[in-house]
Amino acid sequence: MTFKLTYATMFDPPEELHTRFEAAMQRVRAALGGSHQLYIAGVDRAAEQTAEKRNPADRGELIGTFAAASAADADRALRAAHGAWPGWRRTPAARRAELLRRAGGLIEERVYDIAAALTLEVGKNRMEALGEAQEAADFFATYCDDFERAGAFVRTLPDDPLSGHASHNRSVLKPYGAWVVITPFNFPLALAAGPVAAALITGNTVVLKGATVTPWAGRLLSDCMRDAGLPPGVFNYLSGPSARVGAALVEHPLTAGVTFTGSYEVGRQIALQLQSGPYPRPCIAEMGGKNACIVTARADLQRAAAGIVRSAFGMGGQKCSALSRLYVDAQVAGPLTEALLGQLAALPIGDPARRENWLGPVATQSGYDDYARYAAQLRTGGARILAGGEQLADGALARGFFVRPTLAEAPAEHPLWDREMFLPILMLHRVASNDEAMALANASPLGLTAGFYGAPGEIGWFQEHIEAGVTYANRPQGATTGAWPGYQPFGGWKGSGTTGKAIASFYYLPQYLREQSQTVVE
Repeated sequence: MTFKLTYATMFDPPEELHTRFEAAMQRVRAALGGSHQLYIAGVDRAAEQTAEKRNPADRGELIGTFAAASAADADRALRAAHGAWPGWRRTPAARRAELLRRAGGLIEERVYDIAAALTLEVGKNRMEALGEAQEAADFFATYCDDFERAGAFVRTLPDDPLSGHASHNRSVLKPYGAWVVITPFNFPLALAAGPVAAALITGNTVVLKGATVTPWAGRLLSDCMRDAGLPPGVFNYLSGPSARVGAALVEHPLTAGVTFTGSYEVGRQIALQLQSGPYPRPCIAEMGGKNACIVTARADLQRAAAGIVRSAFGMGGQKCSALSRLYVDAQVAGPLTEALLGQLAALPIGDPARRENWLGPVATQSGYDDYARYAAQLRTGGARILAGGEQLADGALARGFFVRPTLAEAPAEHPLWDREMFLPILMLHRVASNDEAMALANASPLGLTAGFYGAPGEIGWFQEHIEAGVTYANRPQGATTGAWPGYQPFGGWKGSGTTGKAIASFYYLPQYLREQSQTVVE
C-alpha cells in the first residue's frame, strides 16, 4: 500500500483502504470472544479476576474476556520493570531505537487489524480508528528520530578557566527508572504508544496501565512489543480497575515517574501525590480541555462549519481536544447556525464498522447516561437545543450507546460552559465583538486547544491572546482537533497539563530524563 495514513490525508482515501479494512474486520470478528492475559516480565500472566468487554455499538457482541489485575500484579510488574532497568539503560541507544522502530513497524504492518479492533472496542469509525493506529506507529519513529537528533542529550560544555589543570565539563540527561503510563479510553492505543515510546527510547522501563473499559488496545500493543523482541521486564502491561491498579502503581515506591492522560481531577491528584513522599517524582499529565472556537464577522462560514462539525462531533466528542464552546459574532451567527444544522442533519449515525456511518456510539454506559442528563440541563437556564438532545433507540441502534449530536445555544452564565462533558454536545453563544469572544474563550481554567475562523489580518490577534497550547486558524479539517506527530505538538496550558510541554514536541523527551553535570579534572 502506497497510501500514507494521516488525519490530514484521509479525507479522500483510495478504495484500497476500505477493501483492506473490511477484510481485517472479518478476520478480527472471526476471533472474538477469546481470553486475554496481562503481560509481565516478558510472559503472559493470568489474573485472579476477569472482566468481559462488549461492543458499545452492539452490547450483545462479546469482544473478549480480559484479565483484571490486582495490586499484587502491579507490584510484580513494577518489580519486573525495576529489575530490567539497569540492563535497558546500558543498552546502546542505537539498539534501543532498533527495537522500538521494529515495534512501530509491527503496528504499521497490523494497522488494519488493530484499527478494526479499535472500532469494535471504542466505537470509532474506520477513519478515526485507522488514524489512531497509524499515529501509534508514528510515535515510535518520531521519538527515535528525536532522540538521535539530540545526540542522546549529551552536551559538551566549555572547560573551566583553570591554570595548570584541564577541567572538562559536560551535561548528560539520564533516565529515571521504572516509568508508569496510565491511559484513557478514547485513544487507548495512541496515548499509550506515545509515552511508552518516549520512556523507552530515553532508557526508562515501562509499566502500562490501560483504561478499564478499553483493555484490548493495550494488549494489542503488548503483542507488538513482545514480537519486536524487547527484553523481559522492559515493557509490562496491566488492565484492571483504576481504583485498585492505578492507585497501587502511583503509590509504589519503585515508580520513578508517571505519564497520565485523563481528567483534571485525577491528574491533579496524581501530580500532588508524586510530589509527596521522600522526594518529588515527575508527573507528565494531560488533563483534558474545554476547547473554544471563535468565529468573527469576517470568517468563511462554510469552511468554519466544516471544521466545527468535525471537531465537535468526530468520535462523538470523546476527545480531550474536541470543540465544545463556540463563540460567534452576532452578525454571522444566523447563517453559521443554518450551515451547522444542515451538516448535522446529514451525518450518518450507526454501526461504525460500516463504511457509510460517520458517527458511532459513545464508548461507555456512563457516557450514555451523562448525555441524557446534560441534554436535560440544556433545556433549562435560558439554554435551548437547536439540534439533537436525544438518545437513539430505534431498531439496531437500541443495542448500542447511540445518541444524536447536539447543538445548543446558551447564555454565558449557563453552568455547562464550565464542564468537560466529553460527548457530542456543542454549545454556542453570540458575541458583540472579537474581544468579548476572546475573554469568554480564556475564562476557562483549562487551555488545551483552540480554533479560529476569521480574516487573515485577524489571525495574529488570535494567536497573541488565546490561552491554549494548540491553536488552529481557518482549518476546515478540524477547528480544534487533528494534531499529528511530526506536524503539530500537542499539549495544554493552565489546568490542561502539568508541564507546559507538548507531546511530540522538541521539548517532550527531556521530561523523561534528569540532568547530571559532569566535571573531570586532568
